Amino acid sequence: MELAELTTIPTTENQLPEGWMNFRLGVVCKIKKGVQFNKIELSDAGVFPCINGGIEPSGYSDLWNTHENTITISEGGNSCGYVNFIKTKFWSGGHCYTLLDLKENLDKKFLYQVLKGRQNLIMDLRVGSGLPNIQQKAIKEFEIPLPQSLIEQRQIAAILTKIDEAITQTEALIAKYNRLKTGLMQDLLSRGIDEQGRIRNEATHAFKDSPLGRIPVEWGVEKLSKLAKITAGVTLGKEYAESGSIELPYLRVANVQDGYLDLSDIKYVRVPIAQLSRYKLEIGDVLMNEGGDFDKLGRGSVWQGQIPNCLHQNHVFKVRLNQKAMLPEFLSLFSSSSFGKSFFILSSKQSTNLASINKNQLSEFPILKPCIEEQISILETIHRQSNLILEMEKHLQKLKSLKSGLMQDLLSGRVRVGQTAEK
Repeated sequence: MELAELTTIPTTENQLPEGWMNFRLGVVCKIKKGVQFNKIELSDAGVFPCINGGIEPSGYSDLWNTHENTITISEGGNSCGYVNFIKTKFWSGGHCYTLLDLKENLDKKFLYQVLKGRQNLIMDLRVGSGLPNIQQKAIKEFEIPLPQSLIEQRQIAAILTKIDEAITQTEALIAKYNRLKTGLMQDLLSRGIDEQGRIRNEATHAFKDSPLGRIPVEWGVEKLSKLAKITAGVTLGKEYAESGSIELPYLRVANVQDGYLDLSDIKYVRVPIAQLSRYKLEIGDVLMNEGGDFDKLGRGSVWQGQIPNCLHQNHVFKVRLNQKAMLPEFLSLFSSSSFGKSFFILSSKQSTNLASINKNQLSEFPILKPCIEEQISILETIHRQSNLILEMEKHLQKLKSLKSGLMQDLLSGRVRVGQTAEK
């Protein structure tokens, strides 16, 4: 049965263009709920993804129950309503809807793009508070606008699919270059760069033993306390009279991210004017978190003076380096490396999913110490890689913005394609 022969429904949106009609999803395809799989059947060596309620597969199996090139909608869980297009054979789980047996004159890739463009509206259908889900009846009654022309559907789908492919390729490149950056950091922070700009190798350069493993003979290892003054920040909850005190912005753990500062939400605290010099940040100070989740522990971000007269909370240490011996950016880089993360985790006081370090433990932080000139070379090499990734991320955002705009235009019929080819 073709689309033109199906029952349409009155539009509740802006007037659809000529040749477009609204349909309920359950009218144009069969909606089938999957079969729950046994987690015992999942295998690392499995070939077929098991699609359930999440965005990513729940695992892999040697079994499958659904053919490739199938549209899925998550039925339950925090991601219920997520629309996907599975290109391989897969197992459709108990929290997965599959869209099967599409009517004639309905292109599958076009239907996927229509549903993906309305994914937020589908997610609004969820019910339940503990484990939200979307009822099959609600999915069946979900309204979608469709052009009757199969040529127009296919041309729209081709345009949007091409952008999807560009987005996927760019995301893969970003992931690849991030992996390369991680490996490059490991090499630079263990072997460094010689005078010719080459990464050292024990086959051609002299190395020595150290508390942090084999390192170039030119390097040293110093405790952080030998290189910097470490200061705890202002303690919250104290009250001071307005006379002799001042209210100023301060940084807390949530502001100090891994290698950068998130200044979108800044709090204020009142402190005695006499104590300002103790808590006030200066350009070049390295901010390191005292505790929190494991991934927050010891984060090192360099203060660039973004906010005048800014202080730091007691859960954020201020590390003021002797910059003739070590650059703030190098300490920030080293603290985020595998060396730094291992030290903070092993030295910390730990509870369930939380960890903390005190000033004494931070003072003992052992740091590899190349000369200033080599620190600069290492940072410049990492910055070039970071800038390359940043440019790719900007390109990715442009592609996503382009996709969003085209979806709004093409999937509503505001911009038409295909009529000339059809004629």
